[in-house]
Amino acid sequence: MNVIETRKLTKSYGRQEALRGVDLTVKQGEVYGFIGPNGSGKSTTIRILLGMLRKSGGEAKLLGGDPWADAVELHRRIAYVPGDVTLWPNLTGGEVINLLNRLGGKANTSRIKELLDRFQLDPKKRCRSYSKGNRQKVALVAALSSDAELLILDEPTSGLDPLMEQIFQECIFELKKQGKTIFLSSHILAEVEALCDRVGIIRQGEIVEEGTLEELRHLTRTTVTVELAKSMSLNQLQGIHDISRKEEKWRFSVDVNAMDEVINAIAPMGIKSLTVEPSTLEELFIRHYGDDIQEKAVK
Repeated sequence: MNVIETRKLTKSYGRQEALRGVDLTVKQGEVYGFIGPNGSGKSTTIRILLGMLRKSGGEAKLLGGDPWADAVELHRRIAYVPGDVTLWPNLTGGEVINLLNRLGGKANTSRIKELLDRFQLDPKKRCRSYSKGNRQKVALVAALSSDAELLILDEPTSGLDPLMEQIFQECIFELKKQGKTIFLSSHILAEVEALCDRVGIIRQGEIVEEGTLEELRHLTRTTVTVELAKSMSLNQLQGIHDISRKEEKWRFSVDVNAMDEVINAIAPMGIKSLTVEPSTLEELFIRHYGDDIQEKAVK
């Protein structure tokens, strides 16, 4: 069964095309990563799926229903977490979580308590006193404790520290084991890699890549910043790209299957400092799609 299905989905604002024929299929029980740079059409697609925007053309189905016509019924079966959570300032975090849970049925108090402990959130504080990260935790606890069949998460870890991001990932794995379907929109490639079964990459309102992580592995590179005690020629190493130097530090990207070879090659040169970080999707798009998509737009 397809939980989410769109065919040639379009959305226009006057002459501006936000979506240009988006085809998506999300199967029951899978974690689907929906990724792309800012302004690519991610949030527009999600708003259409949530029934917050009306499509201009094409088809969109959510849990077998029409997101626009069946919005009230469908919202009882889904949970949504935006990237920038706004809460009722005079309510406590606990009151908001209970309210959101009751909208979809009844509050699971034991599950809520467990998640409050795991996310280290004080539910007695009023929402106006919460930081961005704590507002995000309120929405996450409400969504993760619900009985929703489908979770739509749009940049859900925005504002969370690395420890809380790890807790979030653990919770997603648990929900996946329960057969829940998760639609995860994110610009953090590492988060998508860790969680998702399949990935759709959107750029300028079009899906430019879709498949399993193994099928998309050729997109994945890691950015390395290193300071060496001895000089060496990095250009001779296989799997290294985009080499630059600032003062004593080298910065370059490495293909995922070449990391061992590269580290083994630079280790004898004396590593004084080393930072390894995943490439952002913005960098990946510039590297892999920039010229191609500009050519498409001209045609």
